[in-house]
Amino acid sequence: MRIALDIDSTLHDYWTVLARIARARYGIDLRYEEQRDWHIPALAGDALVHCVEESHSDENILAAEPYPGAVETVRAWKERGHWIHVTSHRRPTAAEATARWLARIGLPYDDLHCSFDKVSRCVELGIDLLVDDSPVNLVRAHAAGIRVATILHPWNEEVVAEHGFTAARDWAELRAKLEPLLEP
Repeated sequence: MRIALDIDSTLHDYWTVLARIARARYGIDLRYEEQRDWHIPALAGDALVHCVEESHSDENILAAEPYPGAVETVRAWKERGHWIHVTSHRRPTAAEATARWLARIGLPYDDLHCSFDKVSRCVELGIDLLVDDSPVNLVRAHAAGIRVATILHPWNEEVVAEHGFTAARDWAELRAKLEPLLEP
């Protein structure tokens, strides 16, 4: 099977990074449980863009710690012969630091792509399963005939409930739910 994996809020806890930067730059506390979409009124104008760009600095990328069980799950999938595509909504210039981070955490993969249109790349690569946190990407991938799964967050709970997408609270649960789909 060809599997695509998002990074931020899928392989690691991105929200704490973004919240730390918003607090340091603008003195704004971003509450995880209140995040329903990318419209964050407290970060008006270019403030959100600045925070996201800083979150994708080499330093912040390399400092990220994967969610428990994420690397072990992906490693097991790779060992079973699945093809792994890592994809992120990051500028292409972040690809080098992202590759170094993947090496640091020991996550095996076949392809890495940083761009602002993951789903088109997934279609191009013939991806069978996309694991992503973005409601937009989940819906677009599903519409393109790609199976989807996610780690649950406040911003994707509604779309998961509406469409019945595979979802889990953590990687151990996600691995168990996807096991029947990924059997040889």
